[in-house]
Amino acid sequence: MIKYFWLFLFVFITTAASAQVNLGNQSTIGELDYNNPKEYRIGAVTVSGAKFLDPNTLISITGLRVGDRIKLPGEDLGKAIHKLWEQGILGNVEVSITKIEGDQVFLDFFLTERPRLSRFDFSGIKKGQADALRDKIKLIRGKVVTDALLSTTKNTVRNYYLEKGYMNAKVNVFQKPDSVLPNSVVLNIAVDKGNKVKIEEIAFEGNEAISDKKLRRKMKKTKEKRPYKLFTASKFNRPLYETDKNSVIEYYNSQGYRDATIVSDSVYMRPNGKLAIQITVDEGRKYFFRDITWTGNYIYDAKQLGSVLGLKKGDVYNKEELNKRLQYNPNGSDVSSLYMDDGYLFFQIDPVEVLVEGDSIDIEMRVREGAQARIKEVTVSGNTKTSDHVILRELYTIPGQKFSRSDLIRSQREIATLGYFDPEQIGMNPIPNQEDGTVDIKYTVTEKPSDQITLSGGWGGPYGIVGTVGLVLNNFSLRKAGDLRNWRPIPGGDGQRLALNIQANGLRYQSYSLSFTEPWLGGRKRNSFSVGINRTVSRIISNGEETQGIRINGGSVSLGRRLSWPDNYFSLSHSLSYNQYISKNYPIFGSYQDGTFNSISFINTLSRSSIDQLTFPRSGSTLSLSVNLTPPYSLFDANRDAQRWIEFNKWMFDASFFTALSRKGKLVLNTRAHFGFLGSYRRDQPVGPVERFKLGGSGLGGGNILVGTEYIGLRGYEDESVSPSPQGGVAYNKFVTELRYLVSPNPQATVFVLGFAEAGNNVGSYQQYNPFKLYRSAGVGARIFMAAFGLLGFDYGWGFDKVPAVPNVPSTKPGGMFHFIIGQQIR
Repeated sequence: MIKYFWLFLFVFITTAASAQVNLGNQSTIGELDYNNPKEYRIGAVTVSGAKFLDPNTLISITGLRVGDRIKLPGEDLGKAIHKLWEQGILGNVEVSITKIEGDQVFLDFFLTERPRLSRFDFSGIKKGQADALRDKIKLIRGKVVTDALLSTTKNTVRNYYLEKGYMNAKVNVFQKPDSVLPNSVVLNIAVDKGNKVKIEEIAFEGNEAISDKKLRRKMKKTKEKRPYKLFTASKFNRPLYETDKNSVIEYYNSQGYRDATIVSDSVYMRPNGKLAIQITVDEGRKYFFRDITWTGNYIYDAKQLGSVLGLKKGDVYNKEELNKRLQYNPNGSDVSSLYMDDGYLFFQIDPVEVLVEGDSIDIEMRVREGAQARIKEVTVSGNTKTSDHVILRELYTIPGQKFSRSDLIRSQREIATLGYFDPEQIGMNPIPNQEDGTVDIKYTVTEKPSDQITLSGGWGGPYGIVGTVGLVLNNFSLRKAGDLRNWRPIPGGDGQRLALNIQANGLRYQSYSLSFTEPWLGGRKRNSFSVGINRTVSRIISNGEETQGIRINGGSVSLGRRLSWPDNYFSLSHSLSYNQYISKNYPIFGSYQDGTFNSISFINTLSRSSIDQLTFPRSGSTLSLSVNLTPPYSLFDANRDAQRWIEFNKWMFDASFFTALSRKGKLVLNTRAHFGFLGSYRRDQPVGPVERFKLGGSGLGGGNILVGTEYIGLRGYEDESVSPSPQGGVAYNKFVTELRYLVSPNPQATVFVLGFAEAGNNVGSYQQYNPFKLYRSAGVGARIFMAAFGLLGFDYGWGFDKVPAVPNVPSTKPGGMFHFIIGQQIR
């Protein structure tokens, strides 16, 4: 049998070779004996048929040279032909023996050149779709038009429409000679996409334990068309459909049906032109955990490990949940973290099904604890601007300490909250070395712009149009400022913050502020130091003279530090603030209209922040309790001049919680609560005009330039409308619920949309305070974080309650309004 196979193969090869080799004039060159190949010397090699390609180059490609000796018939000519075919530029290759003189053979290669692409166009589709397809098919002018190119182009265009639900799309590629360019063709890609095919029904068979409705819900990208599902696509996409089938099986597995399979599925077109899907499943038996035993564990006993695992006899068997509780549980502790947080980096655990009996499964946890690992070296890369020490000082993974997975995750969070790097691209790579029981940790970061410039104009109440120029350098370096080589354009990289803000409306209104923050005073501990100065001038000018006005000069200095108790997310800061008010018949002060008034206060803030990042937090919370106190002058001297030294006590509490509602963290719930109280030290003494609260609108502030006024937004209502007087209120509370969805995580332009419901109130006396009497609103909005300008956005809110009128602010009726948002607002 083998003998006949080789005989057949030899006849086939020789026949194929002779089909490509022409013998020319048989009477001139004689017959070639295929049974007895003869060796010849090449006398000449020529090329014919080629009009646009260089003959010498083509001859060089064949590998045949004058003087070479070849056997005819033989494989030498076949190899030469194959080399020409490999170039992909020829449509046909034939070799002819033009003559034989003695032992010399003369060869000629007759070639048919493939045309090149001069241009291409589309027909049957709109310009927008054509532009999208141009990027996908990647046709380049001058490219050789081959059968493979035509087939790839056709398939790419068809797949594009299949993904969009056009199941009956037809694509044809026509070519015609270019009338201008020689050996060139124009391609016309004709598309008949037909009608979009909707999925009319998804039906299941064989499912008894789980309903069709639940199974359809697990198919996230393959949906039935229903009249009430206005924003749900019902197109059919084959790759997404396959993924959804896997999701169905994964759901079965999570419910204890570990043997569930899809027996068959059918996708077919109904007579009405709509798609139907029939899926047959075999659910199998539902399983439960029975005995869970542990082997190889010495550091922790079985009772401790079982308590952390949290699975007990009789629980539904769920392998995914088991692995999550063993390896990584985002909602709580897991067995791996118990070991790895104590340095056991080389810890491994393997759950093995040792017995399946009826509907019960026994699991044996095979543990390999390994040795404790210590951190040897910590490095960081990718920080093109920020100095290494700025990152390294934030880390909880310190050389010489035991490895801890929690410290590794916490370090990632600390890098993200710096605000200098793209939080989506922070990498952590532990490199273990089992030989010496150490681990090197390499962090990778990607810098993003963090400095911000503000150029804006707005309506400033009685001052008319007010222009604003602001510059915030969030990663400044005072140390490098002395060297001109570091001014590119501004010295940076040491994590210091320098902020300058100027507002002006000619002579009538001017405001200046300058602040500097060093987050690590001394460079060894998390002790922050801040200093700031401010000056505001407001004048009312009549007939060229100032008839009313106020000048405010102030400054502040603060020290803060990170606490280790109750946990290291807490921090405590102390500030000293001084403001001088020089008033000339200024009406907004009420009884404080003429003279010089002073305010010196001590601000103590206890805060806790555990959010995972600044731009779009997905988890964690922020809590803050702030107490702002002036000396109680009136308690020591009841007859003092109360208008010379202003006194007050101010209490502020803010809480914000973030909870991810989707697996990828794109959908986040943010709930907030805010309270503020302003009081005096004596019951018979009225509260002063400064540090009051104004509620309503976007919270950006308006014409009141008193230092310390808290402008708090309440969307759906006019700016400052929820205020008992022009001076503001003395007690407020506000509650907010926001549902946020991340549209784009790009660090250059992070975009998310939101829906909100909020309620708040602001009163002028504590007798009026009722935390349950609130002005309510709801609405939608969008935010975009641009590195150079910070957070910008707009909201449309609908206020549900009527707000009574106050002086200079008319009453607000229930209704909707737009609000423009600038900056990350705390309240």
